[in-house]
Amino acid sequence: MFDTLKSRIFQGKQYIEDIKNAPMRDQFRGFPKLHSGIDCSGCEEICPTGALKTNPLSIDMGKCTFCGACERACNAIEFTNGYKLTASDIEKLIVTPESTYEDYLQSAVEVKKEIVKVFGKSLKLRQVSAAGCNGCEMELNACSNVNFDMGRFGIDFVASPRHADGIVITGPISDNMAYALEDCYKSVPNPKLVILCGTCAISGGVFQESSKLNREFLEKYPVDLYIPGCPVHPLTFINGILSYIQG
Repeated sequence: MFDTLKSRIFQGKQYIEDIKNAPMRDQFRGFPKLHSGIDCSGCEEICPTGALKTNPLSIDMGKCTFCGACERACNAIEFTNGYKLTASDIEKLIVTPESTYEDYLQSAVEVKKEIVKVFGKSLKLRQVSAAGCNGCEMELNACSNVNFDMGRFGIDFVASPRHADGIVITGPISDNMAYALEDCYKSVPNPKLVILCGTCAISGGVFQESSKLNREFLEKYPVDLYIPGCPVHPLTFINGILSYIQG
C-alpha cells in the first residue's frame, strides 16, 4: 500500500486540470488563417478534398483533412494551433480571410437553453463508426483515458443506443452502414443529439465522390454539432461538447 501511495505522489496529477484552456503543441494544424492579396492561382488543385477555394479565398473545415499541402504551397494559408473547431451550423465551418479565431470561438456554437437544461449535467453518447478508418475512433477512445478524463464532466460513451442521449458518427457513411446507422439513431430515446465527428462524417472527406457511400441519413435527420478534424483531437471533441451543453 505504501509503495502505491509513493508511486501516486511521484507521478503527480495525470489528467489535464484545465481542459478548456489546455495548451496545444505548435505543430498541431488547427484553425486556418488566410491572407488576402496573395496570388493563389493553381492552389485549388493541391487540395485532395476540394476544401480550398481561391476565388474568393476560403477553406471549408468540414472538408479539410488538415494535411498542410496548401500551406506548404501557398503563402496565403497558415494553420494555427487553435483546436476549438466545433460549430453548430455547417456554414460556419467555412473560413475566409476576414475570419479570426477569436470571433469563431464566440459565434460558432449556438447554445440553446433547452440543451443546457436537459444535457448540461450528464450526456451519454453512442459512437457509430460508419466505415471510418479508425483514426477518429481511436481519438474518441482517448477522450476517456486518464489524461483527458472526459467522464469527470458527465460525458461518457455507452454500449447501447437505448442508454444514450445521442449518437456520434465517424466515417463517411458507407452503403453497408447506412441501415445500421439509422437503426441506431431510432433506438436512441428522444430528445437526442446527432454529432458528426471528423472530416469523413461531415463531408465524406477523400471518399466524397465514392459510389459506395449512402449519406441519405444526413438529409433525413437534423445534425446538432459538426466537429472537424482528420482525425479529431480529444481536446477538440471534449471542448466542442462542453461548449454546447454548458455554454
